[in-house]
Amino acid sequence: MKTITSTANPLYKELKHLATNAHARRKAGRSLLDGIHLCEAYLQHVGLPALCVVSQSALEHHEAAPLIAQCQAGAVSGIVLPDSQYQALSQVEHGVGLLFVIETPHVVVPAALTQSAVLLDNLQDPGNLGSILRSAAAAGIKQIYCSEGTASAWSPKVLRAGMGAHFILEIFEGVDLAALMASAQVPVLATSSYATQSIYQADLSGALAWLFGHEGQGVAEDLLQLASQQVVIPHRGQMESLNVAAAAAVCFFEQLRQS
Repeated sequence: MKTITSTANPLYKELKHLATNAHARRKAGRSLLDGIHLCEAYLQHVGLPALCVVSQSALEHHEAAPLIAQCQAGAVSGIVLPDSQYQALSQVEHGVGLLFVIETPHVVVPAALTQSAVLLDNLQDPGNLGSILRSAAAAGIKQIYCSEGTASAWSPKVLRAGMGAHFILEIFEGVDLAALMASAQVPVLATSSYATQSIYQADLSGALAWLFGHEGQGVAEDLLQLASQQVVIPHRGQMESLNVAAAAAVCFFEQLRQS
């Protein structure tokens, strides 16, 4: 592995740009996986990264060393950075210094919605998006459709919250949800506090799609009207509604329970 100690090194400057600039990541078509868990999940589910970046202190770390060795065995380019320079690339505090640069998957939106999926309308919070991806993957749902305005699925914060879910999902971004719903071959269910039927009364035993919206404003009204059905998650107490990621998890696992 090549050691880089100068902050003026062109490759280091490029890495720092990718780490701190979402536009740079989109333009380059690359994403950064920061930390042992994400790197390990990528190797397990996808394969080798484009570049392996290691801090000096992580070279002999008991968790990092086998992953580094796997990259070296696969002839992956690698660089070693002083800890201080590595930290300028990382958003993880007190983490092990291992980072993969990967090609961001480019997937073509299917012609029609034919299997269980999640549709996200203008979801803003990276933590919520990552949590939804993680819950969907755990419940066996494979497809995620994100509208324009939804947080970038491959941003560092969403990747960390997803905990490796990205690598077992198909994630489609910039999707026209209205067109997708119009051609859907499975029911599309939206949660609404105004609905009269609870998710526990609804038939969730077959393939279906879930529609969730903006944390504050909810699903856009035009999309809500296109939904096959609106359901409510019953709850007690004086809270008006659940956090969207919590609501999604309840829905996914009730569908799983009924299947």
